[in-house]
Order: sequence, then structure tokens, then C-alpha cells
Amino acid sequence: MSKTDPPTPSELKTIGLTPFIYCSNKALFRVSGDVPLGDALAMASDFLFLAKELTKDAAYAQDTDRHAWAAHYLTAMSKAVIDDAVKVLMPPPPAARTKAESKK
Repeated sequence: MSKTDPPTPSELKTIGLTPFIYCSNKALFRVSGDVPLGDALAMASDFLFLAKELTKDAAYAQDTDRHAWAAHYLTAMSKAVIDDAVKVLMPPPPAARTKAESKK
């Protein structure tokens, strides 16, 4: 791949900039960088499937707040992975590109 060719989808990886689950206003967890994007998104899909099933259980059963909390954390993790993937897939805004290009 030359400098002008965009990376192929199979070469894209998470950048690890997205925090999630906060304690005392500090991120307790962060998406790991260098994970192939396809693998990361597949994991987010699995998390969302499990969260959906847990919320369904919580809706029909008594005393299932543990299901709701598990679903809450799974959706937070899923959102962080997807947000990190979007940061990789979306080009930087024009102002950021101009600054980066002027530093070269």
C-alpha cells in the first residue's frame, strides 16, 4: 500500500481512543487499539444480541434488575466499540486535515 492508497477494510484496526464505564468521573475501561475492525464490530454485535436477550428476560420476569444492569454494561461496551470504529472510518474534519498537512 502506498501513502496515497487508502487502507483496505481488512487492514483497518481500532484506534483505542474511546473510553466507557466511568467511576468518579474517570474512565474505568477503554477500547483496545490495534484490534481488526471486523473482529471488533462482530464482538459489538454479539454484545448487543446478549443485551437484547437480557432486556427481554427483564421485561417478562420479576426481580430481574441484574439482567437490566448486565444489559446496560453490554450496551455501553458496544457503543464504545462502534464509536471507536467510526473514528477510524470517518475522515477528520477539514480543519484538522489542514493542520495535519501543514505540519508535514
